[in-house]
Amino acid sequence: MRDPYKILGVPQDAGTDEIKAAWRNMAKAVHPDHNQGDPTATARFAEVGRAYETLKDPKKRSLFDTAARMAEARMNGETIMQQRQAAREAAVRAKAAQANAERVMEELARANAQKAAKAARQQHVSPESAEDMVERIFGAQAKAASASATPPRANAGKRTEAEAGKLEAEAVKPEEEGTETVAAAGILQPLSILTSLVRRFTGSAPAPEKAPDQFVQVTVTIEDILKGSWTTAQLGEGREASFALSAGTREGHQVRLKGHGYKLPNMQRGDAVVSIHIASDARFTVDGFDLRTVLPVTIENAVLGTEARIDGPNGPVDVTVPAWSGSDKTIRISGQGLPDDTGGKGDLIVELRIMLWEKPDDKVTDLMRSMREGLFL
Repeated sequence: MRDPYKILGVPQDAGTDEIKAAWRNMAKAVHPDHNQGDPTATARFAEVGRAYETLKDPKKRSLFDTAARMAEARMNGETIMQQRQAAREAAVRAKAAQANAERVMEELARANAQKAAKAARQQHVSPESAEDMVERIFGAQAKAASASATPPRANAGKRTEAEAGKLEAEAVKPEEEGTETVAAAGILQPLSILTSLVRRFTGSAPAPEKAPDQFVQVTVTIEDILKGSWTTAQLGEGREASFALSAGTREGHQVRLKGHGYKLPNMQRGDAVVSIHIASDARFTVDGFDLRTVLPVTIENAVLGTEARIDGPNGPVDVTVPAWSGSDKTIRISGQGLPDDTGGKGDLIVELRIMLWEKPDDKVTDLMRSMREGLFL
């Protein structure tokens, strides 16, 4: 929604009475009954109503003021181009840090291998294995636990991931082993991770790790979601990815694009996670899979009931306003909302707003005074 202060033409420090008076004047000026030749009158009238609903409620007004200040601070702090440049520089620094870490670990691994090879030549023993390294640091019990955490290296290439997982799950069976095996089970998982890291930096890691997810946001319209249109996410550094908006898309919905995320040295490319933001619409507000709209109603039509036609997301929709309908009345039209993930659709919720005539009417004024003061003739 646009700035409600600008819509009503009031300053940000305007009082309640000033806001109410401005709303009445604007509502009368843009009322559809007095602008029948203007196809945008209903939308403008609804926008004025939403602006007043925001500013008359202290909580809603405070939330809008806070969001506006944060947006202004972001705009004053840095431009979009500066943000992109900062993101690129951060990615470069991350890549450099990753490369430096890899080089340090490779040097450590190479030095350790050279030292072990030299000791093997001198003492006629084989170089220190990953399990032996764990034993040297944490003891024989840790070696037994780490060895049971993974299948033997000679058969590692012949086993599937499911078999390896099964071996890990069955490596320790407390009911069949003694107290030493039970104790080893408590340190099985961290030591298996440690052993994997040792293998990786000594040159025997099976596969590179996956880079972290990259999070981006795209803005779409209500019409895009209804049509299932394709949208494109900008991933930075000239990269982009397109995908179709499927049923179940709503505000905050996330789409995971496999293999479209960050690419870091010695790591598998990560995924891109795209968060959906629905752009504001002059006709509707989004509430989950439901759409909400406002229908202005005069006093006589609210009391006597009437038939009206409004703009729905898929074309004109006929609405029956029951007699004695107040401004708290809502009319729900099934299947006129956004498509959900179960094969159905949300609803169109019509909120009634009772409006006075543009000019006072003496008879109506006398009637209201008589009803309030109890002077029934």
